[in-house]
Amino acid sequence: MDTVSITTANKYEHSTLRRAVIELLEPLGGMPAFVSRGERILLKPNMLSAKEPDRCVTTHPLLVQVVAELVKEAGGTVQVGDSPGIGGFMKVAERSGISEAARRSGATLVEFNEAVELNGKGTFRSIRLARAYYEADKIINLPKLKTHEMMTMTCAVKNLFGAVIGTEKAAWHLNAGSSRQLFARLLLEIYELKKPVLNIVDAVMAMEGNGPGNGDPIKVGLLIAGTNPVAVDVIAGKLAGIPAELLHIEREAVYMGLTGALIDDISICGLPLSAIPQKNFRLPTGLDVQFGLPAFLTKALKNNLTSYPKADTATCVLCGICRDACPPGAITIKNSALSIDNARCIRCWCCRELCPHDAMLVSRGALLKFLAAFSTTKTD
Repeated sequence: MDTVSITTANKYEHSTLRRAVIELLEPLGGMPAFVSRGERILLKPNMLSAKEPDRCVTTHPLLVQVVAELVKEAGGTVQVGDSPGIGGFMKVAERSGISEAARRSGATLVEFNEAVELNGKGTFRSIRLARAYYEADKIINLPKLKTHEMMTMTCAVKNLFGAVIGTEKAAWHLNAGSSRQLFARLLLEIYELKKPVLNIVDAVMAMEGNGPGNGDPIKVGLLIAGTNPVAVDVIAGKLAGIPAELLHIEREAVYMGLTGALIDDISICGLPLSAIPQKNFRLPTGLDVQFGLPAFLTKALKNNLTSYPKADTATCVLCGICRDACPPGAITIKNSALSIDNARCIRCWCCRELCPHDAMLVSRGALLKFLAAFSTTKTD
């Protein structure tokens, strides 16, 4: 049975957060249970893009600093690394405050810019991960709890996708991103190639709505920790009030028979779930209604069953970031106008995730518009 620890943490203040992390880890054996003297420990925060900490796009730098300090006190050397979705690594590190957190704690920043090719253990025969990630003695995963327009929620398992280097993420979105089930399997197989020894979720302030890059902050006031990221995600989803059928990674983990995928097989320590008021996160507008339908039908009705991206001409500055990041090349800019080929679009929402101006809107298919109108009529 997997154990998940939960504790309260109501603000980002160093001494408060330090006490909370120590309390969080105590039922799991404390930091010395995960770190031996002389080991090289890589902290893997969420460093999606160059946003200030209060935007809740990235893991808060104070959590990174506190965990790094505790690792050093346990005798380990600390690296902090990731591969941002947009922007240079150092720019993201500076803007998010993680660069300063590393300096204060004595950790070393490590950019994921060199890959090692690994033999896959399941569906995918070959997966390339950052060498700094794979060759670290141990990984401590520091995700931010956020909604996600493609996967509904991003937390511990999804955060490990950052071990894929830069532009190779787009290739994986193209190869596996047209199916949420297949993409969830990819994420789980990445996790199994290099399992973190510890996962600590930053849920002091989380993100709801159109995450992971353009949602809204929501106060949760919690830290969540465990050795199994699947189990951690199951509990995080429960605390966020997200319906289990929308948690694609957890659904696929059940299908694969992975441990930690069923809540009845998870032991909670620290705060009991019954003592925590459940939040009901506002979900992304880009979610669709195609679950359980035959593949031929979803393909035929793709534009009616799903939402699709549409540029907001009032805020789009034609910077080309969405075009360059689009896995299937569905976005073009011509004659000072941005256009999207909806037939080619795979609904991975990378364009919305990476747009620094929040200029990519969600346009709903005809069936979704009808269902929304019908629902409104019934409740009026």
